Amino acid sequence: MAKLAWPGPDRRKNIGARISRLDGPEKTTGTAKYSYDMNREGMLYAKLYQSPHAIAKVTAVDTSEAEAMPGVKGVYIEKDRRGEFPNITYAGDIICAIAATSEEIADEALTKVKVSYSDIGSPQMNDNDPSLISGRDQSKEQGDPDAGFGEADAVSEGTYGLACITHACLESHGQMAEFKDGELYVWPSTQNVSGYAGGLARAAELSADKIHVECQYMGGGFGSKFGADKWGSISTILSKQTAKPVKLMLERDQEHKVAGHRPSAFGTVKIGVKKDGTITAWDSDIWGSGGMGNFRMPPLPYVFTGLPNYRTLGRGIKVNRGAARAWRGPNHPQAALITMCALDDAAHAIGMDSLSFFKKNLHLTDRPEVYAEELDKAAEMIDWKGKWHPRGENTGGSMRSGLGLSIHTWGGGGGQSDCAVTINPDGSVVGRTGTQDLGTGTRTVQAIVLSDTLGLPVDKVRIEIGKNSLPASGASGGSTTVGGVSSSTRDAATQALNALLEKVAPDLGVEADKLEAWDGRIQEIGNPSKGMSWEQACSLLGGMAITKQGSKDTSDGTILTVSGVGGVGIADVTVDIETGMVTINEYAAVQDCGLIIDEKTCESQLYGGTIMGITYALYEETVYDPATGAMLNPDFEFYKIAGLADVGKIKVHLMRGPKYEDRGVVGIGEPAVISQGAAIANAVANAIGVRVPELPLTPDRVLDAISKGGVA
Repeated sequence: MAKLAWPGPDRRKNIGARISRLDGPEKTTGTAKYSYDMNREGMLYAKLYQSPHAIAKVTAVDTSEAEAMPGVKGVYIEKDRRGEFPNITYAGDIICAIAATSEEIADEALTKVKVSYSDIGSPQMNDNDPSLISGRDQSKEQGDPDAGFGEADAVSEGTYGLACITHACLESHGQMAEFKDGELYVWPSTQNVSGYAGGLARAAELSADKIHVECQYMGGGFGSKFGADKWGSISTILSKQTAKPVKLMLERDQEHKVAGHRPSAFGTVKIGVKKDGTITAWDSDIWGSGGMGNFRMPPLPYVFTGLPNYRTLGRGIKVNRGAARAWRGPNHPQAALITMCALDDAAHAIGMDSLSFFKKNLHLTDRPEVYAEELDKAAEMIDWKGKWHPRGENTGGSMRSGLGLSIHTWGGGGGQSDCAVTINPDGSVVGRTGTQDLGTGTRTVQAIVLSDTLGLPVDKVRIEIGKNSLPASGASGGSTTVGGVSSSTRDAATQALNALLEKVAPDLGVEADKLEAWDGRIQEIGNPSKGMSWEQACSLLGGMAITKQGSKDTSDGTILTVSGVGGVGIADVTVDIETGMVTINEYAAVQDCGLIIDEKTCESQLYGGTIMGITYALYEETVYDPATGAMLNPDFEFYKIAGLADVGKIKVHLMRGPKYEDRGVVGIGEPAVISQGAAIANAVANAIGVRVPELPLTPDRVLDAISKGGVA
């Protein structure tokens, strides 16, 4: 009988191999249908009217002129549960919506809407002023920090921070909604297929089981697309009101304003250190903003959690912009920047190279051996020994090079997931899970697990996902998808296989527990001569298919997914000290991944995460008018993201071998994007001899830092 535990290296044909995404052809040929591509007969287009004010009270909304326009079929006006107009808290807050027979008519109708406001106020937009702190303190202390500073040979103090950024999903938020036969059908761009319907039940005035959700492809979410959101409810209400399908997808400027932000974080850090590199104390005062949402302090000190003496204080500032949402590795990029830059400055304070300093203190982390191996590997990949120099000690000229490093951690254990696997009498196999593929390769991962479990090639199995009618699976967040779906798929496939082995055993004259599925056959373990083809075995089922359901919490309690990975990033940069431009030469990303299901898509996560990390390190920043609260760069012309020419040479290494792979499956979507900001900031400091205190590392900030004490 087949065992549920992951097979050893000699029993894996597909697991851990380099397998291309199964949906690659659909995506590259344009036949993959995203929410934007879903068009229904007779559908209407919905557009949103947003407040131009950051603080105001809506007193009246007149849509009569808009409603009189030919082609306008529906109007929605935002009100709270008491039936009152909303209090505006940021520029871009939704006031009403128009549904029309074309986008052009809907856009023109919005110009006819008349909204009256009172109590228009001045917004608070400065999230880097600790005097404006409004949130409750989030503090903790361990040991005796004051005594620790007394033991130090040197004390390093610095200020660090990173600005608010948006999720910048290439496919914006929204959905197509259609009522049919008293039930609701929606095609949203969502990270939560199985859980999406509940958020529409009130707007639809239906129970969740009457709401059908489908999302086969989506263009990014990064933590911002879990719920149906206000626009999901609006399109649902307009569809019910008009008895027509309604598509509401956010425009790019709306996406930037209302669809979520990564919180800012700023602060001061003081570190006590001995001449030999021993850290004696840490003291940090951190503040930041989640917009109109809550601010949660980054986990400090980050990774180096075993510091004997530390004190941390975190506080929030309310500002008039949309509320924060989870952004790939929530709070970890902020924590990495503040911690790793402070440690890099401490190493400089005692004249120690940062690689030696970090390695000296790895005993303060929870996985010192892993980090030591990863640091050595990354240093080898980047040629640290040949390229490193003390801070600012470059050769002459305007182009100055530098190296910087960071380490990071993440959980990544598997989330809730159920999977049904069916083996049909004709030999075909289907795995069904109500999960979603954000673009990371979920279909491919499931197919690899299913095919290897049954001893088949990947192209001999089929995966169905993306519908809430399928066995429920959790939202794709926290890097939990791969662990959850691989576990439930393995569980269901193993149960189905064992049922098949029981059926085949009498015909082969071999006990079921002595049979295996291998290389397209059912055979006696290790004896291909005593067996039959997969198709022959399945034909013995007669007219009855086998269907078994598995779960992340497996049927026999076997643990297939674990939590906790570590990674390292080292950046090699060049800074033009005359222009302030930072160029990425190379970036080395080394990551512990647990059991790798698909090496190709796993590496792809690191490549993509590194590009995203370089983007927030050098370019991304939301810019607001302090007088009006309006976002000044809600587009991709002035909200900059990196292109391929901006990212340099990216080198990726996955930690392999029993020590890593025997742990089980761990997701790496989040850890892939954590260290870049800190590593690049440290590399720039190494190049120019002075700390640029805030991300993104724009030319003006680099030149300002140089003018205050960097290289001549």
